[in-house]
Amino acid sequence: MTVRRYLIAGNWKMHCRRSDGAALAADLAARVGPVADRRFDLLVCPPATIIGAIAQTVAGQAVAVGGQDCHAQAQGAHTGDIAAEMLADVGAGWVIVGHSERRTNHAETSALIKAKAAAALRAGLTAIICVGETEAERDAGHAEAVVAAQLAGSIPEGATAANTVVAYEPVWAIGTGRTPTLADIAAMHGMIRARLSGLVADPDAVRILYGGSVKPSNAAEILGLLDVDGALVGGASLKADDFWAIAQACP
Repeated sequence: MTVRRYLIAGNWKMHCRRSDGAALAADLAARVGPVADRRFDLLVCPPATIIGAIAQTVAGQAVAVGGQDCHAQAQGAHTGDIAAEMLADVGAGWVIVGHSERRTNHAETSALIKAKAAAALRAGLTAIICVGETEAERDAGHAEAVVAAQLAGSIPEGATAANTVVAYEPVWAIGTGRTPTLADIAAMHGMIRARLSGLVADPDAVRILYGGSVKPSNAAEILGLLDVDGALVGGASLKADDFWAIAQACP
């Protein structure tokens, strides 16, 4: 049986300025120290404006830093966009691509997300590729088909367990306080695991995160499910006590 190390990733979204972001990062760094916990890796993904500052704050400590999005191209006339190479240049080692807020608010297609993930790999970053269904799609019985199609369309060539993570985030659960049943989460993660065969060279070793209103009160039962290898945490990642409690819930 493949043993996968948990990943607890915090998506700060459009929150934090330099001062409060650095304070949050320093708090987490002090808790984990220079040696990673034997159970999990800890990652924070702040806004692009403070990635460099956060990377400096946690330097030498077991807290990784990532971006929240990247452009598919390495450079060019793309006003307001950020290349994966630019993220790497300021200290990021990871990047989220295809978050539901990007798919919805910016009409990003799986083809574009695949190109962004490929850019991440090109720049030496680990890509966290997000997939997930809307409430209407779930109610219509299409949840697994939607997620399977997103997965197939979003994973680039060259993806491996070393450079790619998948995050399942039911769109209707993000920031709402609602979560699917444990059975629903387990079923979707199991389907994703099966569908990774043929998309990556080592499907059993790829980490699959759950994202969608993860909090200290439900983290242990979610993280205890088969094929749930960590969490992509939104609001709770902005509070050091809550984020750390979620990490401590790893079996």
